[in-house]
Amino acid sequence: MRTAIGVTLVLLFLAALVWATLRETAVACEVCVEFGGRSACRRAVAAERKEALQMAQSTACAELSGGVTQGMQCQRTAPHSAQCDE
Repeated sequence: MRTAIGVTLVLLFLAALVWATLRETAVACEVCVEFGGRSACRRAVAAERKEALQMAQSTACAELSGGVTQGMQCQRTAPHSAQCDE
């Protein structure tokens, strides 16, 4: 009897976990940045559009910049293009 209750609780927990994971909507954005005479496009997925845009631009700027100062300058640069799929 204890085993059946334990198995049932574990299955309920796993079902709740799967349901919560699938319920969360994600936004995928691709951002193209031009900085220092070069360009890069990167894609990121996050729970909110603003986060996905920031992450994609940050990743693109990491490739284009040569240090912290340039990285910050690149991230303050307006993206050449940005597209999100919600």
